[in-house]
Amino acid sequence: MGTRRRDAAHDRHLGSRRRWSRKRKILVPLIALVVLAAVLAGGGYAYLRYRYDQIKKVRIAAEHTVAVGAPFNMLVIGSDSRAGVKAATGVGTVTTVGGQRSDVTMVFHVVPATKKITILSLPQTTLAQMSGTLRTQFGQFAKLNAAYNDGPTALVQTIQDNFGIPINHVVQVNFAGFKNAVNALGGIYMDFKYPSKDAYSGLDIPTPGCQLLNGTQALAVVRSQDFQYFETGQWHLTPLGDLARIRREDSFLKALVDTAKSKLNPLQINAFLGSLPQGIVVDKTFSLGEMVNLAESFHSITPGSIKSYTLPAITGGNVPGYGDSLFVNQPAAQQLLVSIFGTELTTPTTPPPNQTLQPEPPPTSVSPSIPTTSGAGGASQPANAYSIAELDTTPPYDPTPCSP
Repeated sequence: MGTRRRDAAHDRHLGSRRRWSRKRKILVPLIALVVLAAVLAGGGYAYLRYRYDQIKKVRIAAEHTVAVGAPFNMLVIGSDSRAGVKAATGVGTVTTVGGQRSDVTMVFHVVPATKKITILSLPQTTLAQMSGTLRTQFGQFAKLNAAYNDGPTALVQTIQDNFGIPINHVVQVNFAGFKNAVNALGGIYMDFKYPSKDAYSGLDIPTPGCQLLNGTQALAVVRSQDFQYFETGQWHLTPLGDLARIRREDSFLKALVDTAKSKLNPLQINAFLGSLPQGIVVDKTFSLGEMVNLAESFHSITPGSIKSYTLPAITGGNVPGYGDSLFVNQPAAQQLLVSIFGTELTTPTTPPPNQTLQPEPPPTSVSPSIPTTSGAGGASQPANAYSIAELDTTPPYDPTPCSP
């Protein structure tokens, strides 16, 4: 069960020309920090300790230790595990999926001294080189999200071995945690210009307008890769698959942040914090003190003030033996990594494959700046590489934040 089963048509849509967007989702972990800060404003460390002790902790053997106050990298994993989610919730309505994979894989680079957060998203279908027991299960190469089937330690090790990014902390959020957190906030409002649906994620919005979404409906929005809208008497399937999902998640994030920051009612704050232990897991070294300091430092942050990037990649289409896949786009990928992590980067021990399925070490010398559409060093990007600008605007069929 190393890769998620999908309908052939679904894979074709994901194989559409993909694009690189600066905008990315932040999901529940940042919202938790916002609400924690609201609690701190009125005092309540003992209460936070009580809630913190309820959150499940796991040991991540592959983690790198870091000094207090130094920049650190937090891996945020959105798990597609169905643990704690009932069939009636609408997730996974078309296929039955066992095990777990990482629906969302992001590295938060946090610099406490400058109160700066940069988020790097690693596309889940990027082919990576496996090691250890993962190679026994999947062979030399597999999609990055398959590594999480063996748990967070395996995924952390895979990211470090392929990209040289040292991981210091881990936060995992599953379906149940996402749904419960949204419900605890009383839901979020989004405006649908057209009736919308996605049979794969369970999305079903029969009438247009500004609507209050509960946790199940919100989850269906952010997981939708086969989003359809009804116009001129027929259903239209939107292009770009997973990349279009990124754009909708960005709109959802704006609505969720606004909602969380407006909820200062102690009862709702209590309900929100009480929902977190049901779907969030953190590493054992992520102390309450670090969480509190992070919340105090970043409580005023907004989605627009966070720099977010996606690892530059090239679409491989339907790669024999691997299905719809992405390949790391070098040297643009290494240029972006250097611009974010600088001297923290280590030399990858098992670099990901290129389009000929050969491991390709990153270039040893690149410009420490954000790559542009012209590529690193001014070189032209491949025709099937992500483009930076094409997802910057919201099309009329996508839902947007709204007020009742």
